[in-house]
Amino acid sequence: MNVLGRITAMPTLPAPLKGLREVAYNLWWSWNPEAQRLFEQLDPGNWKRFRGNPVKQLLETDPERIATLAEDVSYLGHVEAVVESFRKYLSSRPKSTTPLIGYFSMEFGFHESLPIYSGGLGILAGDHIKAASDHGLSLVGIGLFYHQGYFRQELSPDGQQKEVYDEQHPEELPLTPVEDAEGKPLRVGVEFPGRTVWVTAYKAQVGTVPVYLMSTNLPENTPDDRYLTARLYVPGQEMRIQQELILGIGGVRMLRALGLAPTVWHMNEGHAAFMGLERIRELVASGKSFPEALEAVASGALFTTHTPVPAGHDSFPLDLMDRYLSGWWDKLGISRDEFMALGLEQKSWGPVFSMSNLALALSRAANGVSKLHGEVSRNMFRHLWPGLEPEEVPIGHVTNGVHTWSFLHPELLQLYRQHFPPQWRDRVEDPELWRTEDLREEDLWRVRNSLRANLVREVRSRLLEQRKRNGEAPARLREAEKALDPNALTVGFARRFATYKRAVLLFTDPERLLRILRGPYPVQFVFAGKAHPQDDPGKSFIKDLVAKIRDLGLEDRMILLENYDMGLARSLVQGVDIWLNTPRRPMEASGTSGMKAALNGALNFSILDGWWAEAFNTRNGWQIGDARNYATDEAQDTADAQALYYTLEYEILPLFYARGAEGTPSGWLNMVRESIKSVGPRFSAARMVRDYLNQYYLPLAQRSARLSAQEGVRLKEIAAWKAQIKRQWSDVRLWVERCGDVMVNGQGLNLKAFLSAPNLPENTLRVELVVRRSSGDLEVLPLHPAGREREALVFEGSYLPHRPGSYVYGVRAIAVHPELSGPHEVAFVKWA
Repeated sequence: MNVLGRITAMPTLPAPLKGLREVAYNLWWSWNPEAQRLFEQLDPGNWKRFRGNPVKQLLETDPERIATLAEDVSYLGHVEAVVESFRKYLSSRPKSTTPLIGYFSMEFGFHESLPIYSGGLGILAGDHIKAASDHGLSLVGIGLFYHQGYFRQELSPDGQQKEVYDEQHPEELPLTPVEDAEGKPLRVGVEFPGRTVWVTAYKAQVGTVPVYLMSTNLPENTPDDRYLTARLYVPGQEMRIQQELILGIGGVRMLRALGLAPTVWHMNEGHAAFMGLERIRELVASGKSFPEALEAVASGALFTTHTPVPAGHDSFPLDLMDRYLSGWWDKLGISRDEFMALGLEQKSWGPVFSMSNLALALSRAANGVSKLHGEVSRNMFRHLWPGLEPEEVPIGHVTNGVHTWSFLHPELLQLYRQHFPPQWRDRVEDPELWRTEDLREEDLWRVRNSLRANLVREVRSRLLEQRKRNGEAPARLREAEKALDPNALTVGFARRFATYKRAVLLFTDPERLLRILRGPYPVQFVFAGKAHPQDDPGKSFIKDLVAKIRDLGLEDRMILLENYDMGLARSLVQGVDIWLNTPRRPMEASGTSGMKAALNGALNFSILDGWWAEAFNTRNGWQIGDARNYATDEAQDTADAQALYYTLEYEILPLFYARGAEGTPSGWLNMVRESIKSVGPRFSAARMVRDYLNQYYLPLAQRSARLSAQEGVRLKEIAAWKAQIKRQWSDVRLWVERCGDVMVNGQGLNLKAFLSAPNLPENTLRVELVVRRSSGDLEVLPLHPAGREREALVFEGSYLPHRPGSYVYGVRAIAVHPELSGPHEVAFVKWA
């Protein structure tokens, strides 16, 4: 057939069932098991085949089945209850008093039926949106709709990864097309070399929060341009810059076309940084100078980095920037060199344009996603603030959290509701309401056994399908049906297969591993994870894992499942007893899977990296190794592997199998209670979103409004001040009288510094004593103005160490304007 188009015929639902359609088009159902059960009952087989997609389920359910259910009193009662719950949720959200926040992300993970995410970044973004809805924030999401999504993974018997891309039809998904006043697809244009690429959008409604997913799959575009938004993370820098132009520039234009004007603009990773250029272009076109426009745009922008290694940050060759952004410097009223300087990064092979550098230049707040990652990020980007100590680089942190209701198993939800105070459901971030001490041992153990049995059934089902597809022998199929023991300690390891995550660390000493596995305590492992399509070392890790399992004869107790997605992730985090995590510290920015496992009563067994470095308290899980640095990766691997074996053999296994008179492992369950209590509230997305609101969204909105008031007089003042300081800072001289090594015995160190800063405003100049103890602790103390000697300003002060020890010290001058976002927004620093 010469296909001219597609026809989608939605069923006409009987009046008592019309609420199903209302619920199906709001992703609220994705974190409400009762709603999911309603759709599953339409056709359980299709529900699984459609990966839990209610819109597709409504499209494909036999009309006779719908008619039958329309007469089923019990089913109708459930429909009425769910629809009432849904409407109550929408109407009862706190009325937002916050400014509108625009949240830009390259990927969003809401549910496995909408595969526009690859892993942690996208699922974190999805949880951010869901928690924003729960808290009634005024927020709008912007992303891309990938009509072939992220790949579905198939594994051969020897572990060879195959990437399969399935066509995603928006009309079969919980999406609605965004239309203009004439009922046609709303579209905006983004200029590419020699052409305009047209962009439309689909709306995903997530509770009370709309998320607009843009697509270039329009007949007005060429076939190549229609493909631009087909797949997430297509290889090649040219495709990447095209997608990021659509996300950043197209995203701003789409919001304008929708009549939306965010006050705060949140870049979830550097992929969205081009948004700042478009916003500056708008202001320059309205008559502002570039410096004023930059200050106005940056004053309301937040950049969140999720990447702990320099190689993970997007950067583009300058010739590619010239090709795609030539002419933009003219639009902004600056030179090409000034434009490139916004993102310039010097690499060993030459200069590149860094999207993270651009994001930092065009924002006045930035954060990492755990405390440790904040430290790593400050060190990684300290070259952008020359003269500052690493601790002073203005990058903070908000530790990631998970959306409780998306990952907590319904059986545990019911148990928690029985024993936690009624207000727990609405204040999940409050530690006082997680009264795990009230959870009875026998109830908790019963549920944990039930969840482990569920996981074993799921593993057997998936493994059987995997082996059937690969055409494996009947004996192998029978083995799959009996895989794993529902009563054995079950360890889960599931994440992206990147080399730094060390999936094969467990096999460092095969003899030691076999001794543990053949010991008196049964233990079994479930592995899952995808490698990026272009990550050949990651793919090799998968094959290596399969080979090691097979060579050691462990296929009965070590299972590798294919196609790790949100559905499989839920089964794993809900069913395992131990969540194993072995990244090479400090390369795990945060991690969230362990939080989900803890929420469901699993215990974490992890390297002290990312979130676990904050969460571990010796009573809620186990650490692998310690926080030290090693001379080589091999040394670290050996030490970590030995720590892993020792803890597993002598602490974890004996504790799990130590049963009391009632047949329950009391010691183990005490740790489970502590894990739930210490992780559940503190690492919830509810806490995370409130941190973003209080630390960043509200302060940014307030400062942005203040700077823009009175026709932007403060913006002009800041821009002029920065220009003046930049022009003349090289003329600044600072020297200190009688400096050098000193011994202080109860007497302070007296300092006198001289600052020559001709023609610079004296009220914005400071001189500081900077002291670092041998332990690493930093102190910064102001020296006080003490008049003038000849052409120099004089500053004096004294310092007496708080405790004995060895210190180094220095004296510096800095320039600080009272309207800056912080004292280190810009690094005008001169050391004596």
